[in-house]
Amino acid sequence: MIRDIDTTLIRTFVTAAGMASMTAAANTLNLTQGAVSQQIKRLEKVLGQTLFERDRRGLRLTRAGELLLDKGRRLLQLNDEIIAEMGGKAVAGQVRIGVPYDLVGTLLQPVLKAYAEAYPQVEISLICASSPDLTAALAAGTIDLAVIEERAGPTVGECLLVDRLVWVGARGGSARLKRPLPVSMVADTCAFRPAVLAALGTNGLDWRTVFENGNIDATTATVRSDLAVTTWLASTVPADLDILSGADLPALPNFSVNLHLPKHVTAPAVQAFASHIREGLSRYRQAA
Repeated sequence: MIRDIDTTLIRTFVTAAGMASMTAAANTLNLTQGAVSQQIKRLEKVLGQTLFERDRRGLRLTRAGELLLDKGRRLLQLNDEIIAEMGGKAVAGQVRIGVPYDLVGTLLQPVLKAYAEAYPQVEISLICASSPDLTAALAAGTIDLAVIEERAGPTVGECLLVDRLVWVGARGGSARLKRPLPVSMVADTCAFRPAVLAALGTNGLDWRTVFENGNIDATTATVRSDLAVTTWLASTVPADLDILSGADLPALPNFSVNLHLPKHVTAPAVQAFASHIREGLSRYRQAA
């Protein structure tokens, strides 16, 4: 017998999975925690599968939950598009998205292009800044959603992927050997800066700043010219630069790329953008 899946249950599941928390999902969906828990149980009964396990960090997807997540997101996106089109309400308006400097031309470039093509009536305003500055902007309401880099671990946002933070230098360069170590970071509010300086301090390495003026192109130029080394996520390193390893540079922690949305209900254009970001980075994870 054919069974239909209630998209309300799928939406609750996707929200809880993204936030790894029933409580956070309840706040986002304006439900009680008990209601979220009951909806997850109903979905598990319909599918005959356990979707979540609990550990000390919160909710963790089972293998069945991982298989459902990407398809569930696509189902919701298609559902929302059908509702909008059949109701004569094409997605329109303005979306103000905050993106870190190093992600706008790398991981998120195809996502931005795909969204612009899918929703030509939406006016996109792109704000590039460091992750701490984007967090403040989202709280102040000056942007509608943000992709934020944070040290891997618990987050109030939705974890899209986890990547290695790596040292980067010119191919065959010698900047890594200089002392004090010349370090170029895009901005003094860079999300990576505290972790990098802590690693240098723990290993007793003297360092000096070469550039911290908020320009990704200038930072890249200092590294290409072998004036300094920098730190980026491994997935964003340009092909003509080297990921550096060895005992002369300290190990760095992993960072996650997280999606942050306002606490209150967002406009359809913002919800659609969030879906495109999830889908785009999900495809990247699968390709990687």
